[in-house]
Amino acid sequence: QVQLVESGGALVTPGGSLRLSCAASGIIFKFYGMGWYRQAPGKERELVAVISGGGATNYGDSVKGRFTISRDNTKNTVYLLMNYLKPEDTAVYYCVARLATSNVHWGQGTQVTVSS
Repeated sequence: QVQLVESGGALVTPGGSLRLSCAASGIIFKFYGMGWYRQAPGKERELVAVISGGGATNYGDSVKGRFTISRDNTKNTVYLLMNYLKPEDTAVYYCVARLATSNVHWGQGTQVTVSS
C-alpha cells in the first residue's frame, strides 16, 4: 500500500521560512517523480515544484527563486524548503508521487498559513 505522509506545515509570519517533508512508503522511491502541489480556499490546485528520479526540477512561476525542492532517495523522502513566504503562499500543500499517468499517488496534505 502506497503512503505519502507530509509534515512540517505551520503558521509562519511573512518573510519566514518552512521546510515540508514527505515520507513515502510502498513504492520504489528512486523511480518516482515527486512533487508538491498546493490548493488555497476557492482556488484550483496548482503546481509548486517537482523533481524527477534523477534530480531534475521544475517550479511554478509564483515560487521560483524562493522555494527549493530536494529528495533523499536513502530516506524515501522529498523536501520543500520555502523561503520569503508571503500571505498568498497560504494553502494546503500536497505531496505527489508519479511513475506514469496511470500511477499517481497523493498525500493527505499539510496546512501552511502565512500571516502576521
